[in-house]
Amino acid sequence: MKPETIRPLDRYREIIPDWRAFLDAASRPLPWDGHVNTLRAAPDNVARRLEERGIPITFANWDPALFRSSRPIGATLEHWLGLYYVQEAVQAAPVLALDPLPGERVLDLCAAPGGKSVHIAGRMKNTGLLVANEPNGRRQQALLANLNRAGAWNVSATEYRGQDMPLGELFDRVLVDAPCSAEGTLRKAEALRDGASKQTIDRLSRLQVRLILRAFDLVRIGGTLVYSTCTFAPEENEVVVGELLSQRDALIVSPGFEFPCSPGLDAWEGFSFPESIRDCVRLYPHHLDSGGGFIARIRRLA
Repeated sequence: MKPETIRPLDRYREIIPDWRAFLDAASRPLPWDGHVNTLRAAPDNVARRLEERGIPITFANWDPALFRSSRPIGATLEHWLGLYYVQEAVQAAPVLALDPLPGERVLDLCAAPGGKSVHIAGRMKNTGLLVANEPNGRRQQALLANLNRAGAWNVSATEYRGQDMPLGELFDRVLVDAPCSAEGTLRKAEALRDGASKQTIDRLSRLQVRLILRAFDLVRIGGTLVYSTCTFAPEENEVVVGELLSQRDALIVSPGFEFPCSPGLDAWEGFSFPESIRDCVRLYPHHLDSGGGFIARIRRLA
């Protein structure tokens, strides 16, 4: 009998509640989810138009613009017109945690391909200023195309490396949806079904620490920083947030989500974390029948 293969993903067995439910959800195809672009249309209008095309949808009870379809939704006129964009349910959560308001100054530090920027602009009602930053030229083209199609006119696009973003201006809210090992996308990325390599995780963790420190320094006193990833690796999540807490005067604030989720970890493989990191959120595929990720909502104290 061949010995059982140990996958990188198996190292999370002890920290993921209901491991069997996690594996079952991870093995299923993703549902067809979308988010109404409220700059272009109201949710009930999109529902009516899709219903007329024979595509019934249902809205999430925790986000009135997030919907799930029984059929593919990427090849419709409504999508081409920017009335909605295709987005996994879990990807709406970071913007809900950020909670941007009309008239504010907001920075999306790692913005491409633009789904979260569009969501932010909608919450801001196209007022104030949203800076959407993306250093990669090819990805910036996708970002600009999506912003234009969505009618997000309060956006200024920049192309700095996130860790080198100039410190001259401060923002009410900053989102860092950080580059990560993307283990939470395992339902659509077969290469990640077994997890990411330790080398990849460690390399990205070093970058993420630089990103979160620069992002925090761009938040005004009393403002809000949201750090999010689409991975399960504590080295890219709790370890990064813990590093911020050790170097800056920051406070973790619960996002107060009204859907199933898990708290941040107390400890991991030799690391111990401040008790406040329990107010961070871990999302697994079986929570929302979606992908996975991590979210920390942070307030700048001084």
